Formats: sequence, C-alpha cells, structure tokens
Amino acid sequence: MKKITVVGTGYVGLVTGTCFAETGNDVLCVDIDEAKVDMMKAGKVPIYEPNLDTYFERNISAGRLKFTTSLEEGVSHGGIIFLALPTPPGEDGSADLSYILNVADQLGGMMKEYKVIVDKSTVPVGTAEKVHAAVANNATVDFAVVSNPEFLREGFAVSDFMKPDRVVVGTRDERAIKIMESLYKPFVRQGNPIYFMDEKSAELTKYAANSFLATKITFMNEVANFCELVGADVDKVRVGIGSDSRIGKRFLFPGIGYGGSCFPKDVQALVKSGRENDFDFQILDAVTKVNYEQKTILFPKIKNYFKGDLRGKKIAIWGLSFKPDTDDIREAPALYMIEKLIDSGAEVVAHDPEAMENFKALPIGQQMSFSTNEYDALDGADALLICTEWSIYRNPDFDKMKSLLKDAVIFDGRNLFDVHDMNAKGYFYSSIGRNLNL
Repeated sequence: MKKITVVGTGYVGLVTGTCFAETGNDVLCVDIDEAKVDMMKAGKVPIYEPNLDTYFERNISAGRLKFTTSLEEGVSHGGIIFLALPTPPGEDGSADLSYILNVADQLGGMMKEYKVIVDKSTVPVGTAEKVHAAVANNATVDFAVVSNPEFLREGFAVSDFMKPDRVVVGTRDERAIKIMESLYKPFVRQGNPIYFMDEKSAELTKYAANSFLATKITFMNEVANFCELVGADVDKVRVGIGSDSRIGKRFLFPGIGYGGSCFPKDVQALVKSGRENDFDFQILDAVTKVNYEQKTILFPKIKNYFKGDLRGKKIAIWGLSFKPDTDDIREAPALYMIEKLIDSGAEVVAHDPEAMENFKALPIGQQMSFSTNEYDALDGADALLICTEWSIYRNPDFDKMKSLLKDAVIFDGRNLFDVHDMNAKGYFYSSIGRNLNL
C-alpha cells in the first residue's frame, strides 16, 4: 500500500485516483473547487465515465479514496504526488502550463521529506525540467520529477487504466524508478510492459501517439471524400487496407472528424512545440486543416438537398458528444454542424444519452431544443443528422422513424447503416465515402 496524492480531479485525475485506490492504495485527491469536493465526499461522481461510479463508491466506502481542498494536506499525505491539472491550449496552440507550475511552486515549501512528483497531465517536451525548477525554488529536501503520461480513452478509461497496453515512465532517478515500478506492478501482471525512459522522451511519446492516431483518422476521412468523387466504397477500402498488419484495423472508420479534449489540443501543442524549436510539422498542419473542414463536410450536402434554403427547416440531431460513452462535448463535430445549421435559419432539436446538460450550458444550447427520447426528436423533422455513433442509434425502428419524420431523410456522419438497406427502406440516405451503385 502506498500513500498517493492526486492534485486535480478532472477526467484524468479522478480516474487515476480511483483506480489507484482500487488496488489497495491510500489516495487523497485535491481540488480547489469546494463544491466539487463536497459533491465527491458525498459519493457523487462529477463526470460520466462507464464503470467509474462503481469503483468510486466502493473505494470511498472502504476509506481508500478521500478528498480535500487543502494542497498542504495533500503534500503531507502522499509520498507520490500526481499532478493531473489542465493544460488548455492558448490562442497560438501552445499548452498553458500555468496551473501545473503554480502548484509546483507551492510544493517545494510544503515538503518535509523525499517526494516523487509525477506529471500526469499531457505536457510539452521540457515540462519536467520546468516543474523541477519551480519545486526546487523553495524545496529543502530531495525530490524527483517524473513524466508519466496517461493513455486513457474516454468511454474506456477505467479499463485502460486497470489493464494498460503499456505504462510509460520518464525519470532517471533510481529511487523514483523503483517506486513507480512497484506502484504499477499490479496493473501489468499479464505481462504488458512498463517502459522507463528519460523525461523528454516520455513527454513526447504522448504527443506523438495522439498525433499519429489523429493523422490516421484524418487520412481515412480524406480517402472517404475521394471515394465519393471517383465512385469507390470507403467501407471496402477500409477493410482492404485494415487487413494489412502494418496498418491495422483500428482508427480507420471515416466520419465527420475527431474532437474531444486530447487529439485537437495535442496536435496543436506538438505543432507549436515544433515551431518553438524551428521545426515545421507539415503533416500535422495538414491534419488540423483537414479535420476542421471534415467536421462540416455534410453541411453542403444538407443545404443542397433543401435547394440552398434551410430557413424554417427542422433538423433532428442524434449525438452531441465527440464520441460515444462520454458526456464530453469539447471540439465535438456536432458543435460545428449545429452552428452552421442555426446560422442558416434551421431549427435544431437534439438528443444525446449523456451530453445534453453540457450542451445546454453553452450559448448555442439556448438557440436549440432537446429531447429526452431519440424518437421524440424526430417528430415533424425535415431530416435527421447523426453526429455520434452511440450504440442506441445503431439498430433503430426505421418504420417508426419514417412515421415521425416529415420526410425519410438521413444524413449520417458516422456511417451507422447499410447504404443499400436504407435505399430499400425508402430513405434518402447520405453518408461518408459510400456509393449506392456498388
């Protein structure tokens, strides 16, 4: 059992703290938001993530997971202190390290014994050095700064943490290496590796991984757009190239672009980091541009179907989150599509299993309506637009849908349905990169 402190209870921090508690550690989570801390003390999870509530409640009941607003209490508690603080993008795309460095500056004067300080946030190359310098300003004891990037997929974060493909630990401090190896040993019992490396390599590993996956998604979206021009079927192309073991089957599904808190931010930050070192990531510049355009790739098709005039048209939206199994709407394609539709005079009514409350809190949420049932959203709508591939949308009652829609029209940004089946059912069906004639 280790005593662990997690500073920051956002998505990464809360999953990290809860999962460490699940393996028997004594975890104290620190957050400056008093209302949020009170909420968590009462056993309520402030974010939606499958299975997190089960672990959360179990470990609070067992006394292994606790919460405080006091950083000093957190420093006193933990021999290992995880920094899981936000690194939002600045206007120039660079990661804002102010939250991390502000806490680091306070840590030094609070430490009475050796501590392992772990950067869990996604941070640019060289951040560990900056954190070390900030802590050292006031420190009177030895300490180590470790880079330990997270590789958590929203919707699968608990399983990703409990059974990681790999654990990356960046440190050259021998004492810290032994502590981190012992900490993560319960999570890799099936033989998955813990990679120890220098801090800069660990920091870059996270950015490189997310940027590569963003590139893979974007490349497939461009292939899909080209398929439409030449009359090919992207589903067949996807299967054809995905069977190559060098490429793999994952992240090849075309759609209306990626969003979320990681891919857009991490790609921008790596590009910015490159420029700061006189290096131009030309591929990633293209990825950013193409993904931005892909988010609204269906809008011209919708406008064309309605002969250029969307005024007074009611468009139903299925899916608001950037991906299924999360309530996260950051950089979600639905945001961009809905803005285009409303600006063109359309009326928008939306459904999402988890993300509607987050959407309602945005200014754009005041300009649209919401339905607690996916079918109610279709009542009297001129068309349905699918933005997120939630499982509940995959096998709907098409006869019921047709009876509710004013016209049997679907624009599918996630290719949920078979093109020929939809044609046979009498729907006008427009998707990404697929051709009815094949």
